[in-house]
Amino acid sequence: MMNQEMTNLEVEYFFQKGLHLNRTEQYAAAVASYEKALELSPDYAEIWYSHGNALYHLGRYEQALASYERALELNPGFHEAWNNRGNALDDLGRYSEALASYDKAIFFKPDYHWAWNNRGVALKNLGHFEEAIASYDRAIEFKPDYYWAWYNKGLAYKNLGRLEKTLVCYDKALEIKPDFYEVWNNRGNILYNLGFYEDAVISYEKAIQWKPDYYWAWYNRGIALINAGQYGKGIVSLKKALELQPKNPDAWYFRGVGLEKLGCHHSAIACYDKALELQPDKHKAWYNKACCYADTGNVDMAIENLQKALELNPNQYQKIVKISPEFDTIREDARFQAFIQQKITEGE
Repeated sequence: MMNQEMTNLEVEYFFQKGLHLNRTEQYAAAVASYEKALELSPDYAEIWYSHGNALYHLGRYEQALASYERALELNPGFHEAWNNRGNALDDLGRYSEALASYDKAIFFKPDYHWAWNNRGVALKNLGHFEEAIASYDRAIEFKPDYYWAWYNKGLAYKNLGRLEKTLVCYDKALEIKPDFYEVWNNRGNILYNLGFYEDAVISYEKAIQWKPDYYWAWYNRGIALINAGQYGKGIVSLKKALELQPKNPDAWYFRGVGLEKLGCHHSAIACYDKALELQPDKHKAWYNKACCYADTGNVDMAIENLQKALELNPNQYQKIVKISPEFDTIREDARFQAFIQQKITEGE
């Protein structure tokens, strides 16, 4: 009897230690502690469940799945384990199986808003957006202030192209959680896609207010500012984005666009060169470099870069180059005329 009591105390010690380590995000140590507890008590469903959670946080989804399934063998009505089993399956791309797992969680606990939300995510991943929205609505029915369900519902509406409804859902999520910076950023993207560039900038700035080092908000703000004709501010925003993530060719490209709009051709070319260093097949950068060289009267370099753009995307540039005003400054030059005539001959 005394030995069993000592064993039980050890099991509880290692279990509680694992829970503490998990809460402090020391997941590998938590796994080790749970495993010590399971050596002493292999039929403890809660420990298998917690073991699975720690493995899930480590990205070891197959092993997490095995732990959840062991917990469910011991306790088939363990709704949290069914839910988290679904999460592991979802991250493994096994969406139909994840959906079935969430349905089991809901069977055992019909008002389980987490499972209704996650069920919606699985349906969205399967492309069933209307059904996903219905599932998010059930999550919201049971927990009206569940901002993740409002956000995910917005994403589903976005997939359906219903952008106004997307904004309504994002605004509701932000009403509940004002510091949800990802939603501020995505709200900005919707406004940008609707052509409301200045309103989009305000949303991106709210994202930055809550997370000053949020690369995507600086990047998206920069592009929106350039589209709004505020080239200087756009360039500054993209500079900040590049300080945070210098290896994004698109950020270098759009910074080049802003500089080109301001007539800073040499600086723009330097940005396009950085974009091409990172992505050599970025045909727009080759084309824009050609435009910069044409504006500065460098015919040979304009032709050289235009040739590269044409090689990468002949369908886009074959006709444009013959009429584009960007090349008006060199259009009468014999070298450019010969180049255009050659392209006409090749296209016939």
